[in-house]
Amino acid sequence: MLRSGVIAKKLGMTRLFMEDGRQVPVTVLQLDGCQVVAQRTPEKDGYAAVQLGAGTAKAKRVSKAMRGHFAVANVAPKRKLAEFRVDPENLIPVGAEISADHYLPGQYVDVSGISIGKGFAGAMKRHNFGGLRASHGVSISHRSHGSTGQCQDPGRVFKGKKMAGHMGAVRVTTQNLQVVRTDPERGLIMVKGSVPGSKGGWVTIRDAVKKPFPENAAVPAALKASAEAAADAEVAAEAEKKDGDQ
Repeated sequence: MLRSGVIAKKLGMTRLFMEDGRQVPVTVLQLDGCQVVAQRTPEKDGYAAVQLGAGTAKAKRVSKAMRGHFAVANVAPKRKLAEFRVDPENLIPVGAEISADHYLPGQYVDVSGISIGKGFAGAMKRHNFGGLRASHGVSISHRSHGSTGQCQDPGRVFKGKKMAGHMGAVRVTTQNLQVVRTDPERGLIMVKGSVPGSKGGWVTIRDAVKKPFPENAAVPAALKASAEAAADAEVAAEAEKKDGDQ
């Protein structure tokens, strides 16, 4: 079962107290107007996917081409765009907004984001090297990474050798994070543990690929009812209540 993920904003970390007294560290992720901007269909594009947008952007800060793209979808300009592969039968209508109850408490998800940049870092911090001896002839180079290559054969440093260099600011995926609680009214998803990125950064949330898909999850997605539909439902409920009272 391949269904759409969501785009969320990382608000920060806190803790939740469970009914049995346990306290669980969670990261709070917020869905900020996560709407479908476009569809990719096998007939037209050769694959099935949905393009989602989140956040709000000023029209003057959006290119003319992207303004036209959002206008075709009848969606306000978005701050962040991401595409999610889905099964053809799980395509979501353009303009639909995904709710926070798209994920269920207890479900496992994979969260991807851009990790916090650390700048230029040494081998001990970047790759968890042990460093050189503290004595026995080692001078000044206690935190160095030591030899990196060989002698005449092959006489070079292999590609990918773990050395000092730029650390962080790369796309990282943390797998199998458990959803502890959701708040559809405020658009919040709380997952156990930490997720990549800084506060205010954008992340993508997907169903965990290494865990079974929950049976009672919403397919193709849990959509937020439009204001008109909600008003109609409220009017219908009041009418039923009046009829029942009579």
